Amino acid sequence: MRVSRRGAEMTKSQKTTFTGTGGEELAGRLDLPAGPPRAVALFAHCFTCGKDVRAASQISRALTDLDIAVLRFDFTGLGESDGEFANATFSSNVADLVRAADHLRQTLAAPGLLVGHSLGGAAVVAAADHIPEVQAVATIGAPADPSHVTDLFAGEREQIEQAGEAIVQVAGRPFRVRREFLSDISAQPQHDRIEHLTQALLVMHAPADQIVGIDNAREIFDAARHPKSFVSLDDADHLLTSRRDAAYAATVIAAWADRYLPSAPEPPSPDTEPGTVVVTETGLYSQRIQAGRHILVADEPPSVGGDDTGPTPYGLLLAALGACTSMTVRMYANRKGWPLESTTVTLTHDRIHATDCEKCETEAGMVDHIDRVIQYEGDLDGNQRAKLLEIADKCPVHRTLHSEVHVNTTESPPD
Repeated sequence: MRVSRRGAEMTKSQKTTFTGTGGEELAGRLDLPAGPPRAVALFAHCFTCGKDVRAASQISRALTDLDIAVLRFDFTGLGESDGEFANATFSSNVADLVRAADHLRQTLAAPGLLVGHSLGGAAVVAAADHIPEVQAVATIGAPADPSHVTDLFAGEREQIEQAGEAIVQVAGRPFRVRREFLSDISAQPQHDRIEHLTQALLVMHAPADQIVGIDNAREIFDAARHPKSFVSLDDADHLLTSRRDAAYAATVIAAWADRYLPSAPEPPSPDTEPGTVVVTETGLYSQRIQAGRHILVADEPPSVGGDDTGPTPYGLLLAALGACTSMTVRMYANRKGWPLESTTVTLTHDRIHATDCEKCETEAGMVDHIDRVIQYEGDLDGNQRAKLLEIADKCPVHRTLHSEVHVNTTESPPD
């Protein structure tokens, strides 16, 4: 986990995988805000780059600070994704973006924002029409025509055409490019796609871009319909290698997208009745929990289909018992004036056979078993430590778990 710019709140970045168009496993990284996301974005990286390029990570960080989750992934044969780069085409990359959106739709929520860098910018424009939930598209240093990328290996083009493939050097690294890639990318109806794009469009480009000239931005902007915006990246290079340039692009995209995505949820009312907890579904299993003025998150781990954005319900149960235990011990020690410096409570939950439980009244079947280990720091004598262990069993949550509890369930009338 990493700390966001909002200080004490924490954002989470987790690995994820999904199946690409060619059947290979594609590796992604899902960046999540501290609380439940209000929207989801999908990022497409530049040609031969990867999901962890600076532009991608900076933009993801800026968007999560606005409560927007971001999925970035490696295209076929790049980074941590399976498959061979030589087998990929522009069309397969576009199809994989749609697959990534499907993955998000099934596991979190469909993306409302697409962001693409360089050739990734052309790819998100091509994919936008196939992801109905998309409201906004942002491009960074994108070519107006995807075939522009072949200028990077113009010297090997004849060999590719004649021999069917060739090893080309891009940014100092070797890549195998096949004839199918050339024929596919030269047949893309990109101008028509831009002209009929119905989503809001942000075009970002550096005037001195030496890889994809600024004229490409003008062509994209002129062909697109409103709402559209253009932002100059001034003296930035094509890959946004400067941290300052990447941060600027990220901040602008985040601010611009905020206009087209769902509004951030209103902060919980300070007048919320004490003792009332409201749980609202926000994803496949993820839940937003409002307890008084406080917002919590619950979820399930990926092993059972969740996204691990928060503790499981049993994790929250153990947390409640642990917190209550520590508070109760602290109150008692303070009242007695004992030198208790700190308390750490470690809890685990399991299901065990009743026959293995010496203190259980149940004699058959399975019973819930919680192990609670308490560590005290301070100059306490043996009698004081023994008394604090006895007091731990008297915490209100502990007593609730051991008492008869009645839960009355009714259905609220629809709004």
